[in-house]
Amino acid sequence: MNKGLSVIIGVTSILCACSSSKMGTSATQLNTLTKQEKKEGWELLLDGKTTNGWHTYNRDTVSKNWKVVDGVLIMDPKAKTSSGMEDLITNNEYENYELSLEWSISEQGNSGIIFNVKESPKFGNTFVTGPEMQILDNIKASDNKQENHLAGLLYDIHGTAAMSKPKPVGEWNLARIMQKNGHLTFYFNGVKTLDVQQGSEEWKNMIARSKFKTWTDFASATKGKIALQDHGYEVAFRNIKIRKI
Repeated sequence: MNKGLSVIIGVTSILCACSSSKMGTSATQLNTLTKQEKKEGWELLLDGKTTNGWHTYNRDTVSKNWKVVDGVLIMDPKAKTSSGMEDLITNNEYENYELSLEWSISEQGNSGIIFNVKESPKFGNTFVTGPEMQILDNIKASDNKQENHLAGLLYDIHGTAAMSKPKPVGEWNLARIMQKNGHLTFYFNGVKTLDVQQGSEEWKNMIARSKFKTWTDFASATKGKIALQDHGYEVAFRNIKIRKI
C-alpha cells in the first residue's frame, strides 16, 4: 500500500467525526441513513463492509483494486489486475434521482463520478457513453490546466475555477448530482456548479465545444449506470446514497 492510500485510510477515523456537517456525518453514522433520510426515500449504495451492488465495468465481479477498508471504499492502483481502467459501476440503472457521496483524493490524484453509462463490450470505457463530474487534486494533478477539468465540474464541458472549491488533499468533499427528466444539476461542497437541460440548445452547444463533440455514443441517454473511475490514482468514497426524484 503506497503512502497516498495510507494517508487516506489513516485520516478516515479522524475526519469522520468532523467532516460533512451538511449530511450530519459522525464517526457512528458512516454509511447509514437517518429516519428522515429513509422517509425521504434515500437508499445506501455502499454498506461500508462490502462492494455488494457494484461490479467492475464489463465484468461480472469486482476487481482487486476496489476494496472496503474501515467503512470506506478505496481504489488502490497497486492492486490493479490489468493495465487499463477498472472502473467500478452499479449493478442497476438510474434515471430520475439525486446522488450524494463524499470523496477524498490522494496528492496529484484524478478520478470521477460517471453517470448515464451504457455498459456493453462495444464501449471500452465508462466515459465513452457517460458524462463525468470531475474528482481532482486541483493543485498538483497534471490535468488541472483547463478550468472545466477541475473538481466538481462537468468534465471538459462546463464550469470555471471560481466554482471549484475542493477541500485540501486528504479531506472529504461532498458531491451531489441531481437528474430529473433530463435536467442536470451539480452541487460541490454546497456550491451549484451545473444547471442545464440535457438535449437543449445550451447543452448541444456545450458538447460541441468539448472534446466529445464527435463521440456519437457520448451523453446519448438520460438513464444509465453510475461509475466511480479508476484513473490510476488513490481515491476513497463513503456515504454513497441515492433517492428517486
